[in-house]
Amino acid sequence: MSSQAAMLKPVLWERLFERESAPNLSLQGRVRQMLVSAILSGHLPPGAPVPSSRHLADHLRIARNTVVFAYQQLVSEGYLVSRERSGHFVSDSVMQGHLQNPAQGHGAPAATTAADDSRRPARWDERLRFRPSLQRNIVKPRDWQKQPYPFVYGQFDQDLFPTAEWRECCIKALSVLDIRSWAPDLITHDDPALIEQIRTQVLPRRGVWADASEIVITVGAQHALYLLADLLVNDDTVVGMEDPGYPDARNIFASHTRHLLPLPVDAQGLITGTQLLGCDYVFVTPGHQCPTSVTLSPERRDSLLALASQADSMIIEDDFESESRWGAEPVPALKSLDREGRVIYVGSLAKSFAPGLRIGYIVAPPELAVELRALRRLMLRHPSAYIQRAFSLFISLGHHHSLLRRQSQEYQKRGAELARALARHLPDFRAAPITGSSFCWLEGPPWLDAAELAEAALADGVVIEPGNVFFMDGASAPRNFLRVGFTSIRLEQIDPGIARLAEVVRRYRLRAAA
Repeated sequence: MSSQAAMLKPVLWERLFERESAPNLSLQGRVRQMLVSAILSGHLPPGAPVPSSRHLADHLRIARNTVVFAYQQLVSEGYLVSRERSGHFVSDSVMQGHLQNPAQGHGAPAATTAADDSRRPARWDERLRFRPSLQRNIVKPRDWQKQPYPFVYGQFDQDLFPTAEWRECCIKALSVLDIRSWAPDLITHDDPALIEQIRTQVLPRRGVWADASEIVITVGAQHALYLLADLLVNDDTVVGMEDPGYPDARNIFASHTRHLLPLPVDAQGLITGTQLLGCDYVFVTPGHQCPTSVTLSPERRDSLLALASQADSMIIEDDFESESRWGAEPVPALKSLDREGRVIYVGSLAKSFAPGLRIGYIVAPPELAVELRALRRLMLRHPSAYIQRAFSLFISLGHHHSLLRRQSQEYQKRGAELARALARHLPDFRAAPITGSSFCWLEGPPWLDAAELAEAALADGVVIEPGNVFFMDGASAPRNFLRVGFTSIRLEQIDPGIARLAEVVRRYRLRAAA
């Protein structure tokens, strides 16, 4: 039997015959219906061979002539083609036009999905604990990279990707000695080389000093947050969330507790006050607040730590822009001020240049880190040890530091150009200062609906992100905010892109006023 047909092993042909053919048809009709189902579902793609009539008849325990006649009928209907001395193959044009249903006509009664009234389909609406697909999420067009003006946040930039350097590290990680290190199942452990690079090269730049036992590698920062929520949060846990804030973190914690407390944000970041005393955990983005980009002031940092100590609560710090900072000397992480072990630090290694690599980490007290590794084992054992080793080489050989320096220089240029373009083309919009971040939080005029604007702008090749999704209460969220990123758009495209957006705004306002 050929390789394509072998993909459906004998036991699967039998199962497919039982599942996809109606018992009220003749055996020939059932064979035809089964094969058409396999073809239209993509299990047998165009050009793929089907089993010989003898092979299929043997495994379905039916007469060979039954299969032969079924094949002949499918050839006449255009589903199969016969090649001399080669057998039968799925027609290359099988998906073109509307072919006759082999279960109908020629004396075969129409198949029904309810051939057996005793079957009870599974009711997933009664089994699902909750529906993540219904949560409010940040949505980006799938084809955003094809658009001329992609003002999206935190995505891949082919112009800045260190192709040669990353390839070098991947090749080095395939040496005999390295393979012996990463090929075995690490179970609950991580690559010690990567842990050491994070401990000595990455964290000190944020003012954080940690032991190897305090660092846990994750499949991105998102995975880190889910691990923490799964381990620490239950139905009665109160989690304080910045509002507006990071939607995915909000959704993760909302899937574990009913008690999310919105905490307002102003020009100095999270507003600290007695409302924090009722929180078991507080999730913050103090470096550059998501989505406003403001930095938590030193006074607020001290106040937040003091309140956490007073309430015996914990702080989860998401330092999501730790890699893409530029400009003035960055403010150290909140974790660097922690003297009581109350700050759990979450970081990302690849967000700045290849978010598809999915590699992040948690810095937590050793007793918590042990449990995080044990919980991670239940989910996926450990992140790819090969990627961990390649990334440890990427850092140790100096490529990571060089990349961050190049990105810092480029983002500073793009940020300045975006600020100029916004002031020139959209003077009615209020832009938050772009100080070392890789995006701009923009407040439009009161009449603006940013979701409608984003849809209209996409038709003109401009990709922007509506801001209402960042607010906890979707019903009362303001509609006139949007986030404009500049990590994935070339410098020379920023001004014409904002000019194009301004033209879309003008047309949108005229339609709204009409």
